[in-house]
Amino acid sequence: MKWTSLNDLRESFLAFFESKEHLRLPSFSLIPINDKSLLLINSGMAPMKKYFTREEEPPRDRVCTCQKCIRTGDIDNVGKTARHGTFFEMLGNFSFGDYFKTEAITWSWEYLTKVLEIPEDLLYPSVYEQDDEAFELWNKMIGVPAERIVRMGKADNFWEHGSGPCGPCSEIYFDRGIEHGCGSPDCYPGCECDRFIEIWNNVFSQFSNDGEGNYTELETKNIDTGMGLERLACVMQGVGNLFEVDTIRKILDTVCALSGKTYGADANNDVSIRVITDHIRSSTFMISDGVIPSNEGRGYVLRRLLRRAARHGKLLGIEGAFLGNLCDVVVGESCGAYPELSEKHDYIKKVISMEEDRFEATIDAGLNILSGMLENADKVLAGEDVFKLYDTFGFPIDLTREIAEEKGIAIDEEGFTALMKAQKERARNARADLSSWESAGNDALEGIAKTEFTGYSELESQATVVAIIADEDKPNTITEGSFSLILDRTPFYGEGGGQVGDVGVICCGDTTVTVVDTKKVDGVYIHVCELTDGSVSVGDKVVAKVDSCNRRAIMRNHSGVHLLQGALRAVLGTHVEQAGSYVDASRLRFDFSHFAAVTPEELAKVEAMVNEEIMSAVEIETVETDIESARKMGAMALFGEKYGKTVRVVKMGDYSTELCGGTHAKSTGNLGLFKIISETSVAAGVRRIEAVCGMGVLSLMAEKDKLISDTAAALKSANVHDIANKAVHSQAEIARLKRELDALNSKMAAGKLDDMLAGATEVGSVLLVRADMGAVTVDAARDLCDKIKDKYANAVAVLAIHDGEKLNFVGMAAPEAVKAGAHA
Repeated sequence: MKWTSLNDLRESFLAFFESKEHLRLPSFSLIPINDKSLLLINSGMAPMKKYFTREEEPPRDRVCTCQKCIRTGDIDNVGKTARHGTFFEMLGNFSFGDYFKTEAITWSWEYLTKVLEIPEDLLYPSVYEQDDEAFELWNKMIGVPAERIVRMGKADNFWEHGSGPCGPCSEIYFDRGIEHGCGSPDCYPGCECDRFIEIWNNVFSQFSNDGEGNYTELETKNIDTGMGLERLACVMQGVGNLFEVDTIRKILDTVCALSGKTYGADANNDVSIRVITDHIRSSTFMISDGVIPSNEGRGYVLRRLLRRAARHGKLLGIEGAFLGNLCDVVVGESCGAYPELSEKHDYIKKVISMEEDRFEATIDAGLNILSGMLENADKVLAGEDVFKLYDTFGFPIDLTREIAEEKGIAIDEEGFTALMKAQKERARNARADLSSWESAGNDALEGIAKTEFTGYSELESQATVVAIIADEDKPNTITEGSFSLILDRTPFYGEGGGQVGDVGVICCGDTTVTVVDTKKVDGVYIHVCELTDGSVSVGDKVVAKVDSCNRRAIMRNHSGVHLLQGALRAVLGTHVEQAGSYVDASRLRFDFSHFAAVTPEELAKVEAMVNEEIMSAVEIETVETDIESARKMGAMALFGEKYGKTVRVVKMGDYSTELCGGTHAKSTGNLGLFKIISETSVAAGVRRIEAVCGMGVLSLMAEKDKLISDTAAALKSANVHDIANKAVHSQAEIARLKRELDALNSKMAAGKLDDMLAGATEVGSVLLVRADMGAVTVDAARDLCDKIKDKYANAVAVLAIHDGEKLNFVGMAAPEAVKAGAHA
């Protein structure tokens, strides 16, 4: 057993299981894909749930990973102890219906004792108390003495989560030595002391729980194993906690160097040092995977981590921004296993620096507001106040809690939680698509086979009517109205991946059905139709014809999206990733991750690059392959798409290679021309570009020409080329007239001065002047106040101004009046 670095441990584990015919998968993103049950990936098996349930086909029946994980349940405890952390890496080997207990147990023992050379007498397996099979394998096959195999109950050694697949576990414990124990003669694996630590967990998924406590044997059994990389590194490096592991200690030492503090010299400083060390690891990886600081969801988790780290930097006496420097260390220590950290290094630093700068402003404003709230609070700070600090000022609740506790005041967490819940409910209702087929039409599709899609190669196909759906009923014949048709095969593209569904007609003898939209649910294509005359029946032979002009316009715009993303990554950086898109026949819309508005110069460069590719007339190739081959080709995945064993790669020369199920032009030259219409903000860290291609550019030019002509007519300019000069002259004339009007207003106001002073009253030592000024301008009223102040040093003036629609007040207190206690 020799000292081994964390990075070497990761590689040795993955290489070992590759030698056992496992496919090494890269870590999945920390952002769950198509899984709304998780905010962030928190275990090695979390991204593979659909492989275990067979909702999706795994790329191979044996895989191994080192998965990035974030657990946020106890952020407040991070730093207070050396055990807690938010970021960790989970090693795992998985079998989807392939091998089972014999191989899982054999390989776990082989890796620990042969590869890592951990002495066998320091390892103690545990089994579920009723799992005699696992006990026999450890005892008879592996040769572990019976007295070193620990049987544990359901709470410790049986994995289940409600109804569904479940099964017993077999863990492997490492004995750190008697000096770490509690001294009890019963000290053994499972004891609460620090002597025995669990380093490996084999989960044998062999049963199905019906939710009522009844278990049946699964026909296809699975293996899910997990081993915390940092915990294994503690064993191999002989250190007591994750903050002492080599790569993490490097970050911790940098924090100490920046603060001038010594780790271990002061308990309070140690808390801050650990907080910063942990939180910068989590933040760096989260930003790399596309999380942006915000006031909700995973973005709020990131904001909370960064701001907590920044605050603890202040507590350590670190002056100015420093988290960016620590990000450099995280990237340097982990980029070998996670190359995306190097690719997005500048972007990660920029996001961290911007959030750190925001924190400086937020903390000052928030502290002032919180100070006032605490002065008025009676033992408990109201939930409404806590929510206001969070929602309006982005003030983290844990910071509010800590500061309130320092004043001996609690916070109303229940009230805050209720307001948060209400806000989330409003957002959820706003997002709900009540008309979606996913929520309303699935029952009607039950038993219907997947549709064969022919639309990549043809726009007209022979087909047979499989089903008719009208008002959630399934009639055999339809004669009029709105309804949905399902065919056995179709050239109509079903809405998906940001591309709208096709329109066109379906011909059945003398009957022509108009298709106004096409949807796709679980592989079934749904043609949304209208019929005014004739009839269609289930079993009819039909000809499905896509509107070719409409489709080709959509194809041009969809290809434009790919070129746009390539140009944005070239101009802004490789941190740009798709956050959503919309493509129809008239325009394209592309949402992408970026931390600031795109400058006019950058937009011009992007637009020029796209048009250069269009002018190059590069062939657009499509290739069907497996997901791993596509990744090796450098293909980028598109937002929100699900990918099975076979994927479609759309390649535009060396400029763009993406996974995409949409329809595209044959050549970039088919796009004709590309023009950006607008660039706006969608959300924190997400920008949106709208643009047009092909005939859409001609339509845009026609709109602009009309606007120019209308403007010339309004300016009474006979020559459209002279409208700029005409506008300048008009602005100058307007400015001159405004000056004359202001002067007139001042004269009118001054004319009322004597009457106003005659009506002034003395209030103690102060002369109070008040008047209804009518429709004079605010500037004229201010001038009048200055005249009063010049004439009477003890005056206070309050003037009302109104024009029938708007009411303003102008107030003034002269110097002597201010000394007397008056305040404007």
